[in-house]
Parts: sequence; C-alpha cells; structure tokens
Amino acid sequence: MLTLLKKIFIWWNQDTLGTKLKTILFGKLVGSDSFGNKYYESKGGKRWVIYANEIDASKIPVEWYSWMHFTANKIEKKHDLKKYEWQKPHQSNPTGTEAAYYPNKNKKNAINKKYKSWK
Repeated sequence: MLTLLKKIFIWWNQDTLGTKLKTILFGKLVGSDSFGNKYYESKGGKRWVIYANEIDASKIPVEWYSWMHFTANKIEKKHDLKKYEWQKPHQSNPTGTEAAYYPNKNKKNAINKKYKSWK
C-alpha cells in the first residue's frame, strides 16, 4: 500500500503513475544511455527521460542532453557516438556530497566544511 502511494504522489524519487501511463500510451522509446536512463518521444515532439535510479538532471550525458533540448547531434542521425580515449566518462554533479571538490582537501590545516552533506 505504501509503495503504491509513493508511486502516485512522490515524484522526486522516481517516475509517478501518471508518467508511467503517459509513457506506455504515448511514448516511443528512442534509446537509453550507459546509466540506464531511457529516453522517450511522443508523436507531437515532446521528449522526456525516465531515470534508472534517483532523479537528477545532471545524470544525463551530453549527447542526450542535446537531444532533450532539440540540438542537432549524431543520435538523431542514427550514428554511433564514438568516444575518444582522452574523453572522461560523464559524472553527475557531486556538489554537496563527500566527492565534492574543495581546495586544500588533503592538508592538515585546511578549513573544515561549514556544512554537512545530506545522506
């Protein structure tokens, strides 16, 4: 019962029941990325993403970000997107987490954080 209520009302954890119905009825699967996110498009041209895990817009890789915002790219032309050896893999924004960058991280006399990251 609780999981059904979460699915209906709690949109910030995962897709809601309304989004699931819209995807089933009107969505056409365009593709998915390496994180497991799935990208859909309707006949009218609207585009949306169903996240694999936690909803965070920074988890969309650059090639799918450009597709979501109607910027011409290689995905629309049905080509495989080749990554070069020097390119780093996409990472979501680590701000507010333990992985966040701040100067003097490894020095003993470094200034401590004035906040604690959420868990």
